[in-house]
Amino acid sequence: MLPAPTGPSPVGVEDFHLVDDRPDPWVPERDRELMVSAWYPAALPIGRLDTYATAEESALVLDSLGVTGVAPTALSTIRTHARVNAPRWGQPLPTVVLSPGFTMVRASLTGLAEELASRGYLVIGIDHTYESAAVTFPDGRRTECLACRARPDAAAVARNRAQDVSFVLDELAGRLPLDLARVVMGGHSAGGFTAPYALAEDARIRAGFNLDGTFPAPPHGRAADLPFLMMGAPHHGPGGEHGADWAAVYDAFTGWKRWLTVQGTSHSSFTDYAPIATALGIEVPDTTIDGIRAMELTRRYVTAFVDEHLRGLPQPVLDAPHPADPEIRFG
Repeated sequence: MLPAPTGPSPVGVEDFHLVDDRPDPWVPERDRELMVSAWYPAALPIGRLDTYATAEESALVLDSLGVTGVAPTALSTIRTHARVNAPRWGQPLPTVVLSPGFTMVRASLTGLAEELASRGYLVIGIDHTYESAAVTFPDGRRTECLACRARPDAAAVARNRAQDVSFVLDELAGRLPLDLARVVMGGHSAGGFTAPYALAEDARIRAGFNLDGTFPAPPHGRAADLPFLMMGAPHHGPGGEHGADWAAVYDAFTGWKRWLTVQGTSHSSFTDYAPIATALGIEVPDTTIDGIRAMELTRRYVTAFVDEHLRGLPQPVLDAPHPADPEIRFG
């Protein structure tokens, strides 16, 4: 099971199949189709618990991650805490849009999404079709990562994902209680480095965050002046392999900004795969932190960021190192 969310509200989840009229960048003869999950604070904890992955999806995801030594169906045994189609609140909710890493699926950020939803946020997770290891549509079709074979330019990936984000906000604004005056967008890896592109192109998005993604370019346009959180492993910290890249981007942000490095982590430590690896006994190279602790820190600092910038609640944990979190370094 994923670590339980710590907020006061039960969590519901609803899936959406959305079809845009723009050509898919990876299969241009088809319209762009997306699968999206929306997690939200539920009025009542009614309904079955959401499925983390089907057996088929589990096998594809584990293969994409290069995981061996566990059953191919292992991810289908992971229990979540969100109840499918649980009754939801009616008032507009501050909204967080999540985008997963390249090849990863929207479910890989479930632990973060459930935490935010339990604290009163509407959270929208997007599967970027043909960039994810496995996306299953309501009619049973399953797509895999065609883009993996193309080795696409990172900036092109970010531009396309930013379009996905804007389309999803357009489509769901009339179906869910989004507060379009209070939207943050961020994610892991490619999902995180997409955030500045989404900020630049969509005036509804007020702030962004990147969990361990190597930026293809500095922020441009309005993105440079908006609040931004960079949180990553030591390879993205000062002196790390990608530290100079992050330093250049950090310097280009001119508004509120923070650069946090989490000691003992590696690239996947900011996703569900950290606590899942701990539970399954999978050793992750270059990782010394316990997976549950990694998720605790990711949840704490992302929640603090959105609390400060969507709800106007000052967060001292973002201003100076906290003695309870010795793993955190400020850049």
